[in-house]
Amino acid sequence: MKLIKTILIVFVIISNTPLTAQETGFSDLLQNIDSREKIELNGMWDIIVDPLENGYYNHRLQVKDDGYFKNAKMESPSDLIEYNFDTSLQLMVPGDWNTQMDKLYYYEGTVWYKKDFNYTIDSNELAFLYFEAVNYESIVYLNGERIGSHVGGYTPFQFDVTDKLKEGTNFVVVKVDNKRKKENVPTVNQDWWNYGGITRSVHLVKTPISHIADYSIQLPKGNTKTIEGWVSVKNGKDGDAVNVSIPELKKNVDAVVKNGLAKFSIKAKPVLWEPKNPKTYEVILKTATDKITDHIGFRTIETKGSKILLNGKDIFLKGISIHEEAPFKTGRVVSKEECKILLQWAKELGCNFIRLAHYPHSEAMVREAEKMGFIIWSEIPVYWTIQFENKDTYANAKNQLTEMISRDKNRASVVLWSMANETPEGEARLSFIENLAKQARELDNTRLITAALDTQGYGDDGNLIEDPLGKVVDVIGINNYCGWYAGSTESCSKLKWASAYNKPMIMSEVGGGALYGLHGEKNERWTEEYQAEVYRTNIEMMRNIDFLAGLSPWILMDFRSSRRPLRRIQDDFNRKGLISEQGMKKQAFFILRDYYLNENN
Repeated sequence: MKLIKTILIVFVIISNTPLTAQETGFSDLLQNIDSREKIELNGMWDIIVDPLENGYYNHRLQVKDDGYFKNAKMESPSDLIEYNFDTSLQLMVPGDWNTQMDKLYYYEGTVWYKKDFNYTIDSNELAFLYFEAVNYESIVYLNGERIGSHVGGYTPFQFDVTDKLKEGTNFVVVKVDNKRKKENVPTVNQDWWNYGGITRSVHLVKTPISHIADYSIQLPKGNTKTIEGWVSVKNGKDGDAVNVSIPELKKNVDAVVKNGLAKFSIKAKPVLWEPKNPKTYEVILKTATDKITDHIGFRTIETKGSKILLNGKDIFLKGISIHEEAPFKTGRVVSKEECKILLQWAKELGCNFIRLAHYPHSEAMVREAEKMGFIIWSEIPVYWTIQFENKDTYANAKNQLTEMISRDKNRASVVLWSMANETPEGEARLSFIENLAKQARELDNTRLITAALDTQGYGDDGNLIEDPLGKVVDVIGINNYCGWYAGSTESCSKLKWASAYNKPMIMSEVGGGALYGLHGEKNERWTEEYQAEVYRTNIEMMRNIDFLAGLSPWILMDFRSSRRPLRRIQDDFNRKGLISEQGMKKQAFFILRDYYLNENN
């Protein structure tokens, strides 16, 4: 009988219309590549800086068939080849070019990257070239042949290169272009550094021919006693078995593949993931040819009036916003260790919540945050005034949203998908973001939808939240800089708020700037004392907002921004950090910490 109880019945759901793995709506990305055998392609890459794109176009602006991607070599003394990767400059991957080479500090344009590697062909396996992120547009070539392209600087992409690899030495060339364009997401105007390059790791991932490509495993909405999900099997056949086991829960079930997908439902009572106990379970997925191991937490998230409920209980989100800016050396975050430093600072601040702004951060950041018990707001860079009427711009935003959700859908810590930040009111904008929210809910109906707004009106009761986007989101984010961009610091504590919506509100940005070590009177801008006063008075303001469900002040650490040229103060840094880029804590850090540690526990 005990054995019978342990071996659960699996309910394989068969719809009237066959559902293929691709029809799940998620990106065609390998899930959880850290559980795979892979060859790391990190390290020094040869690079050629190409501002005129001579390596791509000829003098008639036609695409060459013998561009730099061919990695051509001289075969005789008379050959004319005007480039040579083997004697060129080099850059570290992962990394940005701006902080690795002084001459490229402000550079926006094309840089060619080349890497040699060895490969041993195995007829029983497939190989995927997997990029965690390249900013912003990339064209990828293998052994001189174009294999694909990608647009978007913060999400992963891959190519099946099984039939393109050679036994022995191979080379990959990537054309990277970070030029800002009006039609891009984000657009030309942004308040963070446009770091160019192969900014996250590159892998050659190996899989069996028939392999587990993707999976979703979580609690259904509002249910804490059932674990359900699906496993996508590539190159399998109908009737193949997929085994799902959660050893600690003593669950071991078999599901059956139909049209590439195996669905299952398991009765279970897991300990629920929460900030004070970020519990995850080892989950093992197996087929006859493949095996994947992940660590997954289970929790529910919902709203009730102006409250956010985690696992059915009211929780106040004590947060901070974070940019993917590396501590101490600055530049793009490139390592798990740098992620841990930022997260440890947030932990010292008393946070249980982080807003990862303004784009999807690395998978390492999300996974480390989950281990440390942080609730996560994850965002796509629909930022300020993008081209809301442009269909291609929408397709770009939708793809970035899909890739973000595809990668992180199994992370219990991610509870908020953010559609946008500080966008202007208008019909085109409302339709654009409403459609993104619809896409997010179709992909994942278990999480909350949000967006950060800066479009408050003013009514009899003070600041009035009435932006039509409030109807679309589950949780309203508000960016308000009382005492910095508007109003005196003295006015903030008396500022009143009202909302047209019975929904939770997160003060997603609040704060002011200070140069670490600059001291003066509390009314003297750029001093630590001024920033501290901004935080004191804004905390008083937030104490009086009865529909406030949390906050994520701007921002944990100073970060580079080319919008901030004031010498001797900003020096190309947004100085709103509570911590300097060199890790020094400003006075406001301790004011916010005291608020978090002494209230709303």
